[in-house]
Amino acid sequence: MRIAAGVRAGEVRAVDVVAAALARIEWAEPTLCAFVEVWAEEALRRAGEVDAQVAAGVWLPLAGVPIGVKGRTGLRTAAARALVAAGCVPVGATSVPGRGTPWQTWGLGSGGRTVNPWRADRTPGGSSAGSAAAVAAGLVPLATGTDGAGSVRIPAAWCGVVGLKTTNGRLPSADRTGLAAAGVLTRHAADAAAYWRCVTGEAGVTGEANEAGEGACPPLTAVWSADLGFADTDAEPASIAHAAALRLEQTGLVRLVRHRPQDDPVRLEDPAPAWLTLRGAPHDDPAAVRAAQELRAENDRRLAALFREADLILTPTTPNAPHGHDGPGDRYSTALTWAFNLSGHPALSIRAGFDADGCPVGLQMVARRGEEEMLLRTASAAEAARTYPERERENPA
Repeated sequence: MRIAAGVRAGEVRAVDVVAAALARIEWAEPTLCAFVEVWAEEALRRAGEVDAQVAAGVWLPLAGVPIGVKGRTGLRTAAARALVAAGCVPVGATSVPGRGTPWQTWGLGSGGRTVNPWRADRTPGGSSAGSAAAVAAGLVPLATGTDGAGSVRIPAAWCGVVGLKTTNGRLPSADRTGLAAAGVLTRHAADAAAYWRCVTGEAGVTGEANEAGEGACPPLTAVWSADLGFADTDAEPASIAHAAALRLEQTGLVRLVRHRPQDDPVRLEDPAPAWLTLRGAPHDDPAAVRAAQELRAENDRRLAALFREADLILTPTTPNAPHGHDGPGDRYSTALTWAFNLSGHPALSIRAGFDADGCPVGLQMVARRGEEEMLLRTASAAEAARTYPERERENPA
């Protein structure tokens, strides 16, 4: 990451980088409400320690990078501990949904509801709501998340940032159901790659691995699906995400495996009943658990057949645009994401474009289990080739 390179080279102090991040947070928080806690004093103290370590010649691959961590318990995760050990400076706990809510695609900061930096009348998604909003608004370059049904990928899509859900079980998780996986939200795919190297221990003690996007990225085979065979996907996000998939093909990053319209290559069973059963109290209904496991096994067979044919599955990240703060109603924004929490496959949401209301739309890329590096290489190459419409805006007022 550029921040870390500057701190290591002595071009900038970690204390100054963190102070600037805290100033941005102070300015934006009255509107954005992305944090439940801000740890200004502790962050500046930690930044001073990073500067001292760098001056003493200690190699810190992510020296001085200010980060947000998901929720008040976010610092306890193995991923957060690895980031801190690599030189990151946690500046605060990002917002998550309030307790007792029947839906998770929103956030509640210390000052009120978390808003989408692109449109304050819309939710940023969730449950990693504050992490996505803080990254999208430029408050921090990286924030942690967890993804149990799309909780990293959905807010990444709706806030126009990169969101990685790792292979289930590859990183430690406290989730008793095994449906949730660690993840990260960043503005750039290369920063997500830096996270991945850090939490997997692949960033060496004497040097940093090549960026995920460096070097040639061989064309990968991919299949496109707007609905995975069951979802009620709105026409606009489907069209925008499909256009993004075609741009990937036009730049030579992927080769779409085409089928006749009547032979859609992706036809999964709707995972909703299985996910809801396994996430609830499965010991209460053994018959429902058996049905859930049978559905899961059937989808696993279909996905295994797909991945014998192609390297990637491409879909819209969500079937719908960001909803308002009154909630999603009866609509499951998770329709296109939670199948891969059941199956355990890694998945990444990248920018696809913007809808007519000015809201970001995400393209979801899904790979075989354990192939996070391939996802990150492809996403970094897509950014380098500018395969998404470029659109910048100031941080929210």
